[in-house]
Amino acid sequence: MSGRSKLAASRGLAALASAGLIGLALAGCSPDQNPTDVPGTTPPVVSDKPLPPGAVDDVDSEPTGQIATAEIKDTSGNVVGEATFTAPTESDEPVTVSVRITEGDLPAGFHGMHIHENGTCDAGSGGSQAFTSAGGHLQVGGNTGHPSSGDLVSINILEDHTGRTVTTTDSVTLEQIFGKSIIIHEKPDNFGNIPADKYPGGPKEDTLKTGDAGARIACGVIEEQD
Repeated sequence: MSGRSKLAASRGLAALASAGLIGLALAGCSPDQNPTDVPGTTPPVVSDKPLPPGAVDDVDSEPTGQIATAEIKDTSGNVVGEATFTAPTESDEPVTVSVRITEGDLPAGFHGMHIHENGTCDAGSGGSQAFTSAGGHLQVGGNTGHPSSGDLVSINILEDHTGRTVTTTDSVTLEQIFGKSIIIHEKPDNFGNIPADKYPGGPKEDTLKTGDAGARIACGVIEEQD
């Protein structure tokens, strides 16, 4: 064998030996794993314990129990989203409130959101008088103070005019909001429910009533679903 042939053979043997060492090193990284027919996993990956029967970890899943919905419209009468209210049947669990704004042109930013006492969403001529037919914030069970029974968290509308929030309330039951309305305001709710002796000059009436959230820009009547 010529010198050139011997050199080529030596290089070939070195390459095979190197590949073998790499294979052994990779095998040594996971000595307890067994081969599997499942593509892409050795063995199949389990990320967490299975959920117990009946549990739900996806807020997009179909709700169960008692359900109410509200089709939310802006002051021009255009549908901009929907609110869903759910509560387990025959249970003292809180009401879950899920609000989605999916279209329209509600302005970006945080907006106060409350359940109001009347199930009427008459926009009238718009402006500051829009949806006044919905009345004031819902009060139940003899409550007259602040926060009102119908006060909810604010919703954040994104730059693309969509938004979503999910919250809970134990200040009302589902039966108490059937036939009422949900209102979205033009400004954030500052939650200024501050006692008079802690508020310089005393709290303004608008601060107590609406958290200075301003005019009403969207409304939906809450209706029970079968």
